[in-house]
Amino acid sequence: MTALNPPKLPLFVPGHRADIAPKAAASGADMVIIDLEDAVAEPDKQAARAQLINCAPLSVPISVRINGSDSPWFAADLDAVKSSPAEMVVLPKAESADDLDRVRNSLGPDMPILPIIETARGLDKVAALLAHPAVPVCAFGHLDFSLDIGAAPTWENLLFVRSQLVLQSRLAGTAPPLDGVTVSFDDADIVATEARRARDLGFGGKLLIHPQQVAPAQGVFQPSQEDYDWALSVLAAVADSHSAVKLDGAMIDMPVIKRAERIKQDFEALA
Repeated sequence: MTALNPPKLPLFVPGHRADIAPKAAASGADMVIIDLEDAVAEPDKQAARAQLINCAPLSVPISVRINGSDSPWFAADLDAVKSSPAEMVVLPKAESADDLDRVRNSLGPDMPILPIIETARGLDKVAALLAHPAVPVCAFGHLDFSLDIGAAPTWENLLFVRSQLVLQSRLAGTAPPLDGVTVSFDDADIVATEARRARDLGFGGKLLIHPQQVAPAQGVFQPSQEDYDWALSVLAAVADSHSAVKLDGAMIDMPVIKRAERIKQDFEALA
């Protein structure tokens, strides 16, 4: 698998509107997902694949959400990805490692795959999905998941599922998972609130569907400048030391160093 950094705030673009991908790339999102699945009606799917193939590289990595492995468009989507500048594949309704193997066998071992957990069966198999060598991170499709189990898509109803994704991602050693989309794109407070809930639970980022969602989500998942400056001061203080050191009257131990490293990484990933 390539060394592509897992995204934190990827932004969906409808496949039949791939012409607006450069605008999406300039929004502050760290990846653009060209969507061939839910955002594209059946009559437009062939045109969407054609736009994907003709899409020029962007200032951020491009990924492609293909249609599910049980759909009639799966093979054609994979063929389009082969001829595109995509650096990652997003697989909806992922339910087995076999689904991932079919993508990998078609596109090769260097193409990372981001599975979206959207069904009860997918949650049941999440450990196997995260253990797959092509998977650096997973995401939660809470709207489809709630539909699959017959629940309302509220935070409280799906807290168990979200907690499982965080736990299983940690056990697998992958990046923290990405939370699902916020359907309200013109209310920054709602986006920030939902992003904050996800972050506080252990999610590493969030799927986005509109450029207006980038700034409020980034304000949650990107550490503050003050925290970043603190992290740099900690790492500078220990850079040339082989023993415990003090900074501003406090002892710097390994947990503090690891926290500083994480803050530095998270800030720079979304800078």
